[in-house]
Amino acid sequence: MATNVKDVAAEVKRKAANYNPMRKEGPIAKAIESQTSRLPSDTFLWAAVGSMTASLTLKLFKQDHLALFIGQWTAPFLLLGLYNKIVKLEGHDQTERSPASSDLGMSTSAEL
Repeated sequence: MATNVKDVAAEVKRKAANYNPMRKEGPIAKAIESQTSRLPSDTFLWAAVGSMTASLTLKLFKQDHLALFIGQWTAPFLLLGLYNKIVKLEGHDQTERSPASSDLGMSTSAEL
């Protein structure tokens, strides 16, 4: 049984490696990244702080369920901010150069 599981795992790994050999993003990911990269990075930080403040205020007014609901928005806002920062630094494809990096004479990770 253990060899069978190893064979299946090896087959899945082989298929995954050949699924997208050029490692290109799809049109939906490119569209999302082009829109989110326009936002300042601190937008998401302030949204997270705002959700914590709103949650605390609701908790003080004994709105416990709503406070928990709003308070749970903090982590996704911070994750979106991290995603936004990565998109700004790395771009959507390693093989394509962004206009900002070419204007500054910077090279992408694929060119190094």
